[in-house]
Amino acid sequence: MKSAIRKMGNSHGVIIPKPLLAEIGAKAGDEVDLAVKGGKIVIAPPRKAPRSGWAADSKRLVEAGEGGLAWPEFANDGDQDLKW
Repeated sequence: MKSAIRKMGNSHGVIIPKPLLAEIGAKAGDEVDLAVKGGKIVIAPPRKAPRSGWAADSKRLVEAGEGGLAWPEFANDGDQDLKW
């Protein structure tokens, strides 16, 4: 599939057809990572940071009463006194 580079203000851009975006799971308005590899411009969905969302998930578990230790036999002395 061919496209042309277009001037957009002080920058340049390429119109990406919707089927190509769908192949990488992206849609208009999504953030993407841009890189140059082997002389080619690569557009990819951004990588999630490791453990992203864990803090919010932990809070939801505690609010649902599910915040106990999965293996209580491996607890440390004083763990029962901790406030989360």
